[in-house]
Amino acid sequence: MTVHHIGMIVPSSNLTMETELPRMLRARQDVIPEDDFVFHTSRMRMQHVTPEGLRAMNSQTERAALEMADARPDVVSTACLVAIMAQGPGHHCVAEDQITATLRSEGANAPVISSAGALLEGIGTLQARRVAILTPYLKPLTKLVVDYIEDAGVEVVSAHSLEVSDNLAVARLDPADLLEHYKKLDLSNADALVLSACVQMPSLSAVQPVEDEAGLPVLTAAVATTYSILTRLGLRPVVPSAGRLLSGAFDSEGVAP
Repeated sequence: MTVHHIGMIVPSSNLTMETELPRMLRARQDVIPEDDFVFHTSRMRMQHVTPEGLRAMNSQTERAALEMADARPDVVSTACLVAIMAQGPGHHCVAEDQITATLRSEGANAPVISSAGALLEGIGTLQARRVAILTPYLKPLTKLVVDYIEDAGVEVVSAHSLEVSDNLAVARLDPADLLEHYKKLDLSNADALVLSACVQMPSLSAVQPVEDEAGLPVLTAAVATTYSILTRLGLRPVVPSAGRLLSGAFDSEGVAP
């Protein structure tokens, strides 16, 4: 058995990335038992998802990356999608490069991904040119996410905001409610549905039911992050009941076999 060390840089109030990502990777072990995964986390202080709170959190990135370097992970994921997207189009590349440079300065050679970059990668892998999105954010922050995705060449045909600013309250949202929330979106011109454009909003248990009901690919920031983690490790991106992106329809280079 091969053990893979997963590094996660998360907001201090995040309760979901550290549950949904391990849940997906452990479910993968049920079908591919030769890979095992352990997790290491570094946290950045953040309580409220507001522009001010996000800027304050981003200022802690170097410290969190230095701490992560000490664990010598095999891959590092940073997760607060809106904190990166709120900085302007393409900022995930800047953020990933900054964390990479800090890791390298300490002798850690892990590849770095962000939930923001992973979501774009997942949408691209699905070859979706038009998406609908659900977010827990206030409407102005959702608009920043929409603009970010559209700057990357993907049209957002419909968006719905739940308007929850307290990050702990976001983590307490019931994923079962997403089976009704998604119906507020116009999916008539969508190629894919982003059921949760936020790694803090619980969604994993709703992904497959919504995909089956809606009849189009469903992904989330957490699902896309898991896909990126597996591909960076050179592993087949397969997780049972986690939507088409992790269905085994795509190999580690994002090409349908």
